[in-house]
Amino acid sequence: MADARSRAGEQQVQVFDALGRASWTFRVGDAIEHLLTDEAGDLWVGYFDEGVYGDPLSAPGLRQWSATGESLWSYRPAASADSISDCYALNVFGRTAWACPYTRFPLLRIGAGYAVRVRENPVRSVLGFAVHADRVVLFGRNGGRAGRLVDCRLTDAAVEPVAESTLVRPDGGPLGRRRVVSRGPRLHVQEEPGTEWTVLDIG
Repeated sequence: MADARSRAGEQQVQVFDALGRASWTFRVGDAIEHLLTDEAGDLWVGYFDEGVYGDPLSAPGLRQWSATGESLWSYRPAASADSISDCYALNVFGRTAWACPYTRFPLLRIGAGYAVRVRENPVRSVLGFAVHADRVVLFGRNGGRAGRLVDCRLTDAAVEPVAESTLVRPDGGPLGRRRVVSRGPRLHVQEEPGTEWTVLDIG
């Protein structure tokens, strides 16, 4: 578990063992937007702008840490991709991480050996996404309200929209305040008060 905000010297991440006992703590930087583990137990952390522009640990926008707090990898602008100002969306599945950061919202894939693949993406304000094979479904805002779904095809260099719809509540109403977790082909959406999850699975 982790606190999203922290100051230098504060230990904000707490690791528990299989019996629920606190094992150790460490700091990964201020302004955590997303924190997901991969199948090896390493942490992938995406940061929002206050950390990117205010804390050296958060400045890369996206980092990988070991479960004991060792820095394993930091994002550096790749060819045709800018620096990350805010990691709007992060998806971790197996040993692969995907991100869709502000400002231009390219789709980044970080694979074996930390090779970064960049795909241009015309869809803006992406808050989460599900990805499987050559398909990605982007979840984001439509006119300022969350719920937009854009079904896309992945090419070698780009994300190509195919169809668009709106994600609504089971009763047909618009989504309220919510949090989004992206895991491979699944997009998990939890609305307040946080008692139920809605899952979109494109696998």
